[in-house]
Amino acid sequence: MEELQTIYADLHIHIGRTSSGRPVKITGSRNLTLEAILEEAAFRKGLDLIGVIDCHVPEVLGELRRLIETGRVEELEEGGLRFDQVTLIPGSEIEIKDERSQGPIHLLVYFPTLNTMTQFSQWLSEHVTNNTLSTQRFFNGTAKDIQQKTKSLGGLFIPAHVFTPFKSLYGVGVQRSLSEFLDPEMIDAVELGLSSDTSMAVQIEELSRYPFVSNSDAHSLGKIAREYQTIRVQNATFQELQMALKHEAGRKIVANYGLNPLLGKYHRTRCAECFEVIEGEVPAVCPHCGHKRVIRGVFERLQELKSPEISPDVLKHRPPYIHQVPLDFIPKVGKRTLDKLLDHFGTEMAILHEVPREALIEVVGQETAERILHARTGSLAIQSGGAGRYGKITE
Repeated sequence: MEELQTIYADLHIHIGRTSSGRPVKITGSRNLTLEAILEEAAFRKGLDLIGVIDCHVPEVLGELRRLIETGRVEELEEGGLRFDQVTLIPGSEIEIKDERSQGPIHLLVYFPTLNTMTQFSQWLSEHVTNNTLSTQRFFNGTAKDIQQKTKSLGGLFIPAHVFTPFKSLYGVGVQRSLSEFLDPEMIDAVELGLSSDTSMAVQIEELSRYPFVSNSDAHSLGKIAREYQTIRVQNATFQELQMALKHEAGRKIVANYGLNPLLGKYHRTRCAECFEVIEGEVPAVCPHCGHKRVIRGVFERLQELKSPEISPDVLKHRPPYIHQVPLDFIPKVGKRTLDKLLDHFGTEMAILHEVPREALIEVVGQETAERILHARTGSLAIQSGGAGRYGKITE
């Protein structure tokens, strides 16, 4: 039997365009193509497992078939598509608005094979107006319909970025409980999103039964792996991922790596105009400048939702959530510096996890090396984000 190994996984990456140039994720970068994602993940980021969540698009399915036919991608017996050192898990993100919700919510589904992804795509095309785009609105059906179809095809179901104020389960979907929309028995994990972490999410008692995943929700190549997790598995396959989420036979999520929630775009309630933090209930207009667009933060929403009594041991059996700053967030680590680091050390995962202090100093000097070391542990000073703007590193 093969020994277990620890791998790097980012399970939420969008496709911006097909190889022919047709848009998939409208807000995604034009160079965010399927092949560019595979190469970026394998050779620059150093990931082992990725979830590409626009694989329902027929043209994307065709691209995957061609990559298999030409031998560049191998379909694995235990699920997943292997390109060099990285395994792609085909997935889809669906937007749905229940008549009871204040706004739309996003849901993630993943499938083991190209065949099951194709079956889901065909089913989805009967429920949306345009199957060639990502997160199409006006899904004709319920969230439970999506859960049931996903499970009938042997897939995984994960609510996406569940606390963000737009298009999320707790942000604009449910009033109090996920059971208002979803079958709790058909949820495999919960995605935290950029403005929250494990210590925040465990305040909601009904989430205690689910593993938490931290993913990039990348809309450009550079944002891949800004959040990710390490997973203990035998191999980077769909089956092993499924076992890790169930904590079976020693498989497990080892640690979540993500932005300090202060860096997220929606951490605190802020005015979109003057950017002042606003305490208490969200007002109709900003009390500081009178602007009409005030966006509720994740922190404040959790104060409304959190359970009244939480055990002090609630984090005891959870993987650690490590606040890690992505390299491109670090002051004075621009493109030239990053390219220099990658030329010497190979991948961003190696730079963030493995390269010794002395080696970093030799390549980029002491000041930048120290910033990278602080970024590994999230110990840089931060100004919180909100109202659609990221937080900032202030040192």
